[in-house]
Amino acid sequence: MSRAFVKEDVDLPERSGRKRSASGLPPGATNYITARGAKRLRDELQKLRAANADSERIMELEQILASVHVVDPPDAPVNSVTFGATVTVKDKKDATETFTIVGVDELDFGLDVVSWISPIGKALLAADMGDWITLEDGRSAKIVKIETSLIGDVCER
Repeated sequence: MSRAFVKEDVDLPERSGRKRSASGLPPGATNYITARGAKRLRDELQKLRAANADSERIMELEQILASVHVVDPPDAPVNSVTFGATVTVKDKKDATETFTIVGVDELDFGLDVVSWISPIGKALLAADMGDWITLEDGRSAKIVKIETSLIGDVCER
C-alpha cells in the first residue's frame, strides 16, 4: 500500500494513550453545552450529593461540568441557525420536523434534540433561514423557523 493512503496524524485516543473525556468527545474537543443543559447537570449533581448517592456518577458529572463551555443564546434574533436553537424544517410534502441543537451531554434531556456534532446538527449549524438541508433519511427540507433558546426569539418564513 502506498504511504499516501495512510493518515499518520489521526490516531485513536485509545491507541495514543490519550483519554476520551467523560462526554465521549475526543481529546482537545470543546464540550459545548447550553445554559439549560449545564443547569440540569448541576441540579442532578446537587441531588446526588445530597442523597449520598452513587459516587461514580458524581465523579462523572464533576468531570463533565469541569469540561463544559456554556454557549449563551444570541442577544438579538438571528437568521442563521446557532447552537441551542430550535429549528423547524418542512419537506417537499409539507411534513415538518423540529430539532434542537445541543451538546453531547444534553441528549437525554428531551425529544427531537440533536448533537451539534451529528450529521444533522452540522447541516443545520451551517444553514440560514430558507436554506434547504438534507435530512438523515435523504429527504430535502427547508428551514422555516428558527427559535433561539431561552429568550424566545423567533424567525419564521
